[in-house]
Amino acid sequence: MSAARLADLDIYVRSKNAGPFWVTIDIFCGSQETYRQINECGVINATRIADLFGINFNMVRIFHVNDLNVLKISFPRPHPQGHARDRDQHSGQYFVRLLDLNIPNVKN
Repeated sequence: MSAARLADLDIYVRSKNAGPFWVTIDIFCGSQETYRQINECGVINATRIADLFGINFNMVRIFHVNDLNVLKISFPRPHPQGHARDRDQHSGQYFVRLLDLNIPNVKN
């Protein structure tokens, strides 16, 4: 057993708007084993997401869709969509910050 970056696992990750005030990040796992490893290690949690995106951890919502092997993370945008300081109109690049997270106990 070792650790791997989230980006190196059998996953597909995307981020998008969840309305003009929220972002959602979806982590689609290619297998039940990958989904289990990500969930059991506890690396993806409200505190970690809040630190990565500079938001209050009480505003982070994490949903586990067990039947589909999907984690869904939602949190408020720093600025509403279309605001003069909005740097990602469609929230399409928010997921990138998650890719370097180390997921321990990954089978080699």
